[in-house]
Amino acid sequence: MMKTALPSKTLVVVGHPDLQRSRIHRAWVDALAAETDATVHPLYERYTHGTINRSHEQELLLAHGRIILQFPFYWYSTPPLVKEWLDTVLERGWAYGPGGRQLHGKELGLAISTGSKAEDYKADGRYRATMDDLTAPFRVLATHVGMSYLPGFYLNDVRAVSDEQLRAAAKAYCRHLMLPSSHGGRDAQ
Repeated sequence: MMKTALPSKTLVVVGHPDLQRSRIHRAWVDALAAETDATVHPLYERYTHGTINRSHEQELLLAHGRIILQFPFYWYSTPPLVKEWLDTVLERGWAYGPGGRQLHGKELGLAISTGSKAEDYKADGRYRATMDDLTAPFRVLATHVGMSYLPGFYLNDVRAVSDEQLRAAAKAYCRHLMLPSSHGGRDAQ
């Protein structure tokens, strides 16, 4: 199968603590490897002891125009290593602040799985907030470091996703990454 070239060289930073046992994120990673030319970077596999190599990670970011953070939603946030990665790699003087323009003009996007139903993430839903509301800190982060913020890709109620729905979601995720930054796509459902 011929891999599809993405609009900009894409780095997918995968922040699942147990990627090999994850049905959803493993399927997404497998689809990306089979169908796209994205660079897939599983953080928990690379940093088994948690010490992040700042310079290596910054080189990866410099080599890519589009950065996707892929992770399961943990208490309305990221798994711990993703947060540590952000804190370590996006340092002052490199990503922001005086001289910190290394990410200017690049794109940032999210690919998130949740255990809750899609209707829970509505203004009148169970959580009284949308996924866009709950992921707003990433939009602000992108603005702060001079990146464009892409619409998120969300797959909800993952425990109820059938194999057929998962295959469709993985294909939708690959298509989502291929769309230009001005696209209006939102989620897999």
